[in-house]
Amino acid sequence: MYRYHSYNEPKRILVTGGAGFIGSHLCERLINDNHEVIALDNFFTGTKANLNRIMNNPRFEFIRHDVTNPILLEVDWIFNLACPASPIHYQYNPVKTIKVNVLGALNMLGLAKRVKARIMQASTSEVYGDPEIHPQKEEYWGNVNPIGKRSCYDEGKRVAETLFFDYMRQNKVDIKVIRIFNTYGPRMRPDDGRVVSNFIVQALNNEPITIYGDGTQTRSFCYIDDMIEGMIRMMDYETGEHERSRDYTKPYLSGFPGPVNLGNPHEVSIFEIAKRIIDITGSRSEIIFENLPEDDPKRRCPDISKARKYLKWQPEVPLEEGLAKTVEYFAEKKIPERKKN
Repeated sequence: MYRYHSYNEPKRILVTGGAGFIGSHLCERLINDNHEVIALDNFFTGTKANLNRIMNNPRFEFIRHDVTNPILLEVDWIFNLACPASPIHYQYNPVKTIKVNVLGALNMLGLAKRVKARIMQASTSEVYGDPEIHPQKEEYWGNVNPIGKRSCYDEGKRVAETLFFDYMRQNKVDIKVIRIFNTYGPRMRPDDGRVVSNFIVQALNNEPITIYGDGTQTRSFCYIDDMIEGMIRMMDYETGEHERSRDYTKPYLSGFPGPVNLGNPHEVSIFEIAKRIIDITGSRSEIIFENLPEDDPKRRCPDISKARKYLKWQPEVPLEEGLAKTVEYFAEKKIPERKKN
């Protein structure tokens, strides 16, 4: 079993993008584990409602702030999650998306350097682009279109990773880099255009379920609770005898900076996901097909060997169970039917 090194010692922790889907779950878990938490968010895609359970907790503080602007806080750990993560939202203002990734990373790394905090970058499987190897290992450099509509996000995250490792080598900042694969669960936005949320909203409203492409493209879906556990294990991980060595000329002596893939290694086709959601909801929806968007990857599945080896982590929540919980969340929200053109 994985053993925490210092996680059970109460810490003061900053979470950027703290009102978002993943960020709010992370804040809640950290509060429940007895830490003090500061959440930053500008509410571009996050919502205050996501933090309702902890907003009045005396160990929680919320600050409305855009990470493209510097901020000075005294903290022990920083989770840098701030960035719109769905194509609909990050393509809405692609220049702003690049700024959030690059300037946000620079500002948070500068803060970590000043206060000697450990900092994690929430990177993404999108750094692999439309991959030519399968499953994707961390050593794979990717197949990314640098001038496409998705590039503001894909390349922005790749630059952020570069900045993190350069700050580690040049400024001895204590970094962690994770690459998040498809994650789902309660608090996803109904309008984010992602597969699970789209299909659930359409199914609950008995609307046609829209599959882009022929449905044979695959994804791997990780439930939010599993993802949060992996993030915390990575942030806390040390390398035993070498912990706190600060010898950043040797890349894995300082607590394993990563990058490390976090996701579910079990592949499932988009068509299969649609069928499962119809079954869970009892929907009368039919499945329709439309053209595949530009640069949409045909296969996406992580090799999680490093997460298993170093963090003793792998997803535990079965897909059927996770989908049922997510459907229940959306059903309780009573998402209205979307207007038809």
